[in-house]
Amino acid sequence: MVPIEEQIKIISKGADEIIDVEELKEKLTKAQKEGRPLRVKLGLDPTAPDIHLGHAVVLRKIKQMQDLGHKAIIIIGDFTAMIGDPTGRSKTRPPLSREEVLENARTYQEQIFKIIDKEKTEVRFNSEWLGELKFSDVIELAGKYTVARMLEREDFKNRFENQQSIGIHEFFYPLMQGYDSVAIKADIELGGTDQRFNLLMGRTLQKDYGQERQVALLMPLLEGTDGVEKMSKSLGNYIGIYEEPDQMYGKVMSIPDELMIKYYELATDIHPDEIERIKTSLEDGTYHPRDAKMRLAREITTLYHGEEAAIKAEEQFKAVFQKGGVPEDIPSFKVPENIISEEGIDMTRLIVEAGMAPSTSQARRLINQGAVKVNGEKISDIKISSLKNQDIVQVGKRNFVKIEL
Repeated sequence: MVPIEEQIKIISKGADEIIDVEELKEKLTKAQKEGRPLRVKLGLDPTAPDIHLGHAVVLRKIKQMQDLGHKAIIIIGDFTAMIGDPTGRSKTRPPLSREEVLENARTYQEQIFKIIDKEKTEVRFNSEWLGELKFSDVIELAGKYTVARMLEREDFKNRFENQQSIGIHEFFYPLMQGYDSVAIKADIELGGTDQRFNLLMGRTLQKDYGQERQVALLMPLLEGTDGVEKMSKSLGNYIGIYEEPDQMYGKVMSIPDELMIKYYELATDIHPDEIERIKTSLEDGTYHPRDAKMRLAREITTLYHGEEAAIKAEEQFKAVFQKGGVPEDIPSFKVPENIISEEGIDMTRLIVEAGMAPSTSQARRLINQGAVKVNGEKISDIKISSLKNQDIVQVGKRNFVKIEL
């Protein structure tokens, strides 16, 4: 068995807050004496099943806890998805259909097992218990929390003060998520810092139902490659876990230096003592930031693609970006006819269609900033007529496509 203090060190790596550490120590000690794993809960609302490194922060933490011998209980919120998590919302969220929920849940399960250990994971749908509650049970559940306390929650408070509507059913979301902890007798629940209210609800309800309170383990939100905004596919600053090794490696290399240690803590499984040595070496100047970032990119790419693919991606990166070369395996892109006119090819739409920018406005900004090249030459026009078959379009440092007309 891994010593308790060592377990706490690994579990605490990168965590924003643990509520509370002494309770965690007591749970670990008790579980070790009884020879049983702790039950580590993570709730997933199956609403956007395309996982990137930001989503993977809590999954990586679960994997670390599984490696310590504990068991993951993944709650697919098929019942709570009928309401939708109101966290950060300025208006009521439209519910998903049953078909959407089940399809997203299937995709989620395919993706999460790329990170966590399937053999040490139990997947449950919260309709198992929430769908079985009688109305008298729901009234009893609602009676365990006050409207005043519910309105302390930031998003509800803001909407109430701004006279924006709040559906009564939205108050049930944190109650239902908290009841999930009661139903599965969770020892620990993981979530991002934006889920603090929901995780604490689980502690409150467990106590009310006569259970030992779960420990709330809150992980920070991971900034994207821009170093400013939370990682998000809609902002185009994300690193997807299914991206090709070259793309993944290159995107990690593009993050700001000041985010390196945070990525080491949240996006890798490196031991906290080793991360502390990297941090100290960077601060005293004995470790070059470029070398530290290359190790980070190699570590992350290895986690999702294996060591061989990571080494190859690193060699490709050195050839292209340190020596000014061009990648060997550039994907081809067939230019859609509807973006070709007598004036030429609409490069903003080409860039979006090729997946190299999230929107035409962003593509236009990239062109204006000189970040778009054709055969190594910067372009400044939105529409160009000189694009030929096999020309290479480059966006930023990492994105290349070979044109097919």
